[in-house]
Amino acid sequence: MHSRTLWLLGAGLLALAGAVFAAETQGFAQATPSGFNPNPVRLYRPPVAPLSSMAQLGKEIFYDASLSSSGSLSCASCHSPDHAYGPPNDGPVMLGGANLSRQGARAVPSLTYLERQPNFSIGPDKGDDDNIIDLAQMAALGQQAARTTKTAGGTGASANIVPQGGLFWDGRADTLQDQALFPLLDPNEMDGGSAEIVADKLRRAPYVQRFVELFGAGVLRNQRLLIAEAMFAVARYQVEEPSFHPYTSKYDYWLEGKTRLSESELRGLQLFNDPDKANCAGCHASAPTRDGLPPLFTDHQYEALGAPRNAALAGNRDPHFFDLGVCGPQRTDVTEQTQYCGMFLTPTLRNTATRHAFFHNGVFSTLEQVMEFYNFRDTNPEKVFRRGADGAVQKYDDIPQKYHTNIDVTDPPFDRHLGDKPAMTDQDMVDIIAFLKTLTDGYKVEN
Repeated sequence: MHSRTLWLLGAGLLALAGAVFAAETQGFAQATPSGFNPNPVRLYRPPVAPLSSMAQLGKEIFYDASLSSSGSLSCASCHSPDHAYGPPNDGPVMLGGANLSRQGARAVPSLTYLERQPNFSIGPDKGDDDNIIDLAQMAALGQQAARTTKTAGGTGASANIVPQGGLFWDGRADTLQDQALFPLLDPNEMDGGSAEIVADKLRRAPYVQRFVELFGAGVLRNQRLLIAEAMFAVARYQVEEPSFHPYTSKYDYWLEGKTRLSESELRGLQLFNDPDKANCAGCHASAPTRDGLPPLFTDHQYEALGAPRNAALAGNRDPHFFDLGVCGPQRTDVTEQTQYCGMFLTPTLRNTATRHAFFHNGVFSTLEQVMEFYNFRDTNPEKVFRRGADGAVQKYDDIPQKYHTNIDVTDPPFDRHLGDKPAMTDQDMVDIIAFLKTLTDGYKVEN
């Protein structure tokens, strides 16, 4: 089965028959005095079924540490099922390589809720247009569209010039199958060495008979096919295993009218959706889709937010090194589109309260620090950025000066200026964090 078909199947499993119209995002901020949602909706979740033979093979590979050079690092080591398939450690990045001493370059993204991630593209959504255009043409089309300020309740159809979709922080993989291969060969991660070495390990794996049963003995003689089927199996496991997309947070049940939000959580939701306050929902959409799919808390788009440089990363010891996201260094096909330098994928906020590394470089370790960045980046930058030897605040110190114009200074709360009143009070930030904690899966509804 083609990898693109796999993604479509994953999305199709979610889009079951029937449709409900979700209330507008703003409407969800309303609630009864008791904290219940006065307009409950029915959410459509992926059906739960036993794993297919392909997915069972993928599970074996996902947990196989022998594929790494250290012999102790598997996919599940960095994407821990006990941590919403995110990193299990408290550091900004994971350590890999033969001795588990090499530092990864970026914070580990969660593998949850990727089944509905669209392919990487640039510019306005072209809908069902099947004409294939390259990224340079996409960028040119995007340049013709006026940038629109993101607001809570905005839709993906809004004209916008920024890239969208894809996997990793820079969108360099379109499918789960392609995504699975990068960490396997990355010398800072599993450090598999080469395709030859990985294929040889697969031939000697205790689950090798599953390859023969599924694809015939010939697959073991074809290195390229063997690895492709192995990565496809991992992707299949991610699509079929319910824990990759459970939709069991308190907020999901609140949307369905099965539980209530506390006063602080409800106020946090209102602030989260308020276009003039936190405006989180401008990028982290909080409303179900019109056909009843649960919200993913991402618009799948890319933003240059200008997060502080993380001095804990070894690569940053070189003052001339910059991780520019979409335009490099790990992604190399959009480097000439410098208007996107410094842009990184907007991640889902589901299970964000289980993480200890935020933003692409893991510069923040708590939600409190993240909220302070959004609130004070422009009004009180000395609270967020370090000072240089001359005492001046080093604002946007992780993006070269020539790309500072790419940074979002339009969407609230980033539309403030030095000395302005911040968009949020201390209590506002406390309440928003209380709401973010309702996005953690595994909530038990009381009878």
